[in-house]
Amino acid sequence: MADTTETTPGWLAPDDLEQTRARMPILYVDAVPVRVDDSGEVTHIGLLLRIGPDGTISRTLVSGRVLHHERVRDALLRHLEKDLGPVALPRIPASPQPFTIAEYFPTQGVTPYHDPRQHAVSLAYVVPVAGDCRPRQDALDLVWFTPQEASSPQLQQEMPGGRGVLLKQALAHVGCLG
Repeated sequence: MADTTETTPGWLAPDDLEQTRARMPILYVDAVPVRVDDSGEVTHIGLLLRIGPDGTISRTLVSGRVLHHERVRDALLRHLEKDLGPVALPRIPASPQPFTIAEYFPTQGVTPYHDPRQHAVSLAYVVPVAGDCRPRQDALDLVWFTPQEASSPQLQQEMPGGRGVLLKQALAHVGCLG
């Protein structure tokens, strides 16, 4: 067996990833960035504006894979920094607890969550951010909505793959849905 140098530590080459996605669930994290007031009440929810592979514009959450040998907390921090910028200042507890676990299936209708590429299991978190958020990578913008605005069915329909359902669960988790 030859020694090889891995150029992307903790992850797979594109062909290997495609083969793995076809055979087993992949672990992800979803994060709902929020602003909170001095009493800890959620005042605003941040949603990313992105262009999909098909050219459609949609709203979404911070999301991404957990790498091999990476703690979930570290994956959350990495994806929050990647999407919101290095000075977003997320406040993640030492031992984060998800508000739900979302299972994304390549077949629509199995659950409210759909990802045509794969079966993915995502641990979903509400994460307060205190710093300056400037979208990076493939995000066009980050828009802050009040809980009332974020709970509108129209806004949630702008979120593909069931992420609108996930947003609604996050709002209920923090007491913003009546």
